[in-house]
Amino acid sequence: MTEPLIRIENLYKVFGTNPKEVMPRVLEGQSKDRILSETGHTVGLKDINLTIGKGQIYVIMGLSGSGKSTLIRHLNRLIDPTDGSLHVGDVDVMQLSQKELQDFRRHKMSMVFQRFGLMPHRTVLENVAYGLKVQGVTKKERNAKAAEWLDTVGLSGYGKQYPSQLSGGQQQRVGLARALCTDAEILLMDEAFSALDPLIRSEMQDQLIELQEKLHKTIVFITHDLDEALRLGDRIAILKDGELVQEGAPEDILLNPATDYVEAFVKDVNRARALTVENVMKPPVCRITSSTIGEALKQMKSSVDDYGYYVNEEGYQGIVLQTTLEEALEKDPDAFIEEEMLEEVPLISPDSALEEIIPETLSAKYPLPVVTKKGELKGRLSPSSLAEVLSGE
Repeated sequence: MTEPLIRIENLYKVFGTNPKEVMPRVLEGQSKDRILSETGHTVGLKDINLTIGKGQIYVIMGLSGSGKSTLIRHLNRLIDPTDGSLHVGDVDVMQLSQKELQDFRRHKMSMVFQRFGLMPHRTVLENVAYGLKVQGVTKKERNAKAAEWLDTVGLSGYGKQYPSQLSGGQQQRVGLARALCTDAEILLMDEAFSALDPLIRSEMQDQLIELQEKLHKTIVFITHDLDEALRLGDRIAILKDGELVQEGAPEDILLNPATDYVEAFVKDVNRARALTVENVMKPPVCRITSSTIGEALKQMKSSVDDYGYYVNEEGYQGIVLQTTLEEALEKDPDAFIEEEMLEEVPLISPDSALEEIIPETLSAKYPLPVVTKKGELKGRLSPSSLAEVLSGE
């Protein structure tokens, strides 16, 4: 179970001159359009409840106007809520004084913006080091650390250049290095890659995944792109008109959309690319653990299938057929299962994307065993299960 780090409870945001007076209408369930037409106030967020785990990439997504950027700006109180609570660890963010909030923003959270947010009159190195300068770190120390982060994001040697001399992808790498340089625990990324060309965007996604494997930051990532959300997110929250319509693991969102709105979102997603074997595999129906022919046959006959997955202390060994065991039983019921009795079938990894294993799964005579690197049998994947998932059924 992931340790909770950010807790948002009963969060509301109403934009206008007198939001407190409008709140009763919101609580009564009046529509966003009615409230706007009758009061001139806009409901930005309505009863948001989220828990974000430490070390997760948590994606908040929705179409333009859904409230996702409004929500992320509540985390560092660039926007104050009309009602509700926000905790980061054991800190009640709403109770912070102006000085405490300033320190909180400088040390606890960093932000990466859609349009890079770089200062054109400062060099790349100075941009990356700027957060440390604000924290009061010495020039020598902050420049050394900034140079390390530039190297980490693949921009070693670019420190003396200016943002205008870099491509869009390079500028966003500078923005990412600047956010990471302060060593903040939480990284807020608001449509950070959406201004980039598709190829550069994909490269930045790869780099973020690679960095996260090393750094284990808590990342709150805003996007309107479901493919990006599925690729990056450990958890995904989908907003519509300021309300949370579904929250869950990527595979839950994709396989079990909660509303017509979410279903419309996921219908055109390439499932073969977005889902892994582990998302759709089924438990092995018959697991043979006895090494003698007679006992193995007893185990198999208690199953509905006429084959089983033979597993011993060394892990998964292969598929054995009932007919093979019956023939061997006539010769010697106390004999042991030998390697030549096993059927040769491909093994697939639980981490593999479905698109990687489609040909071998569809051509297999038996459901393929899903086996970890350590030889542990985790499940099975049949052509019918694969076809159901890929067809959206």
